[in-house]
Amino acid sequence: MYFQFANVLVFFLLAFVLCGLMLGLGLLLRPSNPHPGKLTTYECGEPPSGNAWINFNIRFYLIALVFVIPVATVFRDWIARGQGAFALAEITLFVAILAVGLVYVWVKGDLEWLKRLPQYRGEHAAEPLRRDAA
Repeated sequence: MYFQFANVLVFFLLAFVLCGLMLGLGLLLRPSNPHPGKLTTYECGEPPSGNAWINFNIRFYLIALVFVIPVATVFRDWIARGQGAFALAEITLFVAILAVGLVYVWVKGDLEWLKRLPQYRGEHAAEPLRRDAA
């Protein structure tokens, strides 16, 4: 029984040795041409402008999800091919799932581009500044 586990162990050891050998040979045989241009962000051949790490607004993703619904119209080809009732049931289920997601996002208010921050009206809320106070 232990012999079967030994075969697996030898297989993994051989795999690690071969991977290390290939990486080591690549490290030794490749040419070394350091250049500061290789450390910049690649922007399709154009000189990079700004930082590569930008804050991407999640609302773009939500708007993209809303436009998935027209993809459901692709399912019409199934009906044209004669798959009838099964295709209709699957299309209905797919569109229903998309509609539930859309209603959830709509009720949550994520389709509004600019959200308003909730106002805290508790006992520890800061009082607004008064201009007439001198």
